[in-house]
Amino acid sequence: MSSLSQTMPSHDVRQLGINLNYWYVVARSSEVNDKPLSVTLWHQAIALYRDSEGQIHALEDRCPHRQVKLSHGQVIGNELECAYHGWRFNHHGECAAVPYLAENQKLPNCTIRRYPVKEQDGFIWLFPGDGEPSVEPLGLPEWDHLNYIASVAIINCQAHYSYLIENLMDMYHGHLHQDLQAWAEAELQDIDETDERVDAHYQAQSYYKIDKIWSISQLFFPALRRLHPEPLDVSYIYPHWKSTLGKDFVIYCLLCPVNETQTKAYLIHFTSLNSFWRLHKLPVWFRRFVKDSLFNAAKKFLDGLVVQDVQMIEEEQQAYLQNPQRRNYELNRALVSVQRLMKNQASS
Repeated sequence: MSSLSQTMPSHDVRQLGINLNYWYVVARSSEVNDKPLSVTLWHQAIALYRDSEGQIHALEDRCPHRQVKLSHGQVIGNELECAYHGWRFNHHGECAAVPYLAENQKLPNCTIRRYPVKEQDGFIWLFPGDGEPSVEPLGLPEWDHLNYIASVAIINCQAHYSYLIENLMDMYHGHLHQDLQAWAEAELQDIDETDERVDAHYQAQSYYKIDKIWSISQLFFPALRRLHPEPLDVSYIYPHWKSTLGKDFVIYCLLCPVNETQTKAYLIHFTSLNSFWRLHKLPVWFRRFVKDSLFNAAKKFLDGLVVQDVQMIEEEQQAYLQNPQRRNYELNRALVSVQRLMKNQASS
């Protein structure tokens, strides 16, 4: 195979911003309760909160009075109250009350930014672009589907988001994970590209085949695993990632880039129960009980993968910071497609 080595162009992929005109995941639904939550999406500090009816809202995390964080405060009814002086703001970002306002004074004519936000598939999706969104969030149809068991891990890495995406799209790095990997002997077959996604199709040897009730034990006992060929498809659906291994596993990585050297993401692993036709005949309440009881069954597995990947990704970032002119030598042509998509989207 010929080398696809490349020097960093003037439009450095490690310095790219993000296309703000997409939906990003900033929290799990369960993380936002009766107290405000502070999150950061690409240099923008944002306060998430639920009103008295449980609806999610997102405001710029800044009180215009003294510029302190609104997320230090509390929710009063449908308004967010600043901890410093008690100024309150409605979900439009308008000042709604000042506790010491004199009779001859008007409310300050100050407004902070509100962000479009949706609660969908167990996560809080936020649109950081200007104007109203013209696209929809990436769907996770498996989240509520009774035939899929979910596990969630959080990725926090001190690195540019491009390193995480490249790691996820490069299935040859399974060498790193040893006993934790779900596949072996990956071989890139084909690549499809559009303006919004890159689909890389690999053929691999899978360690898991979930086709009988006892076969679930493979997830917990490595000695029971047997290699067999399965398609391994990975997709960069800007700005997020999705993978399928055969018919048994679906994985998503939902990104929340913080800045040029910090990335947060949520890794969601779904195990399919579609092969168990007898299970599908049972009452819905029982199937829901099984799904809920097995939630996070694969979390230990996911956390182990994340630790190993983050170490490598952060070392890549540090190496770049120490010598940004040093050239990488790349043989996986899928990463060339991925970098092209990142650059095109960041310049849109």
